Amino acid sequence: MSNVIPHLVPIAVKPADIDFMGHVNNASYLNWVQDAVIDHWRALAPAEAVAAHLWVALKHEITYRRPTFLDDQVIAHVILEKVQGARAFYETIIKRGEEVLAEVKSSWCCLDAETLRPARLARDLVEKFLPASAG
Repeated sequence: MSNVIPHLVPIAVKPADIDFMGHVNNASYLNWVQDAVIDHWRALAPAEAVAAHLWVALKHEITYRRPTFLDDQVIAHVILEKVQGARAFYETIIKRGEEVLAEVKSSWCCLDAETLRPARLARDLVEKFLPASAG
């Protein structure tokens, strides 16, 4: 893993997240990752870029490490690994303290908010998210 500082997003585990086995349902992790990645974008991008672009998920690959329960204090650690054209590749690690609950690799496509067509991000915008060595 690189020396990039992750974007941290606290996750509220809700009763609706809990399945018949008493722990968080797999589908909830997808919602958490989606919310965390969008939070990362909104936290770092200027308002005009947020207004001009939308993100859609292309792929999620989740590795579950440990079950998550209702009262757990959970934080998503979001790392943008690279941007390639209109695509962004993220790693999101969901943790309870130092314990890894799930690791998610995901790819996203940036869309122009008006045309809904894939859109490349300007280099100066990408640099806000990635250190020069990683881009």
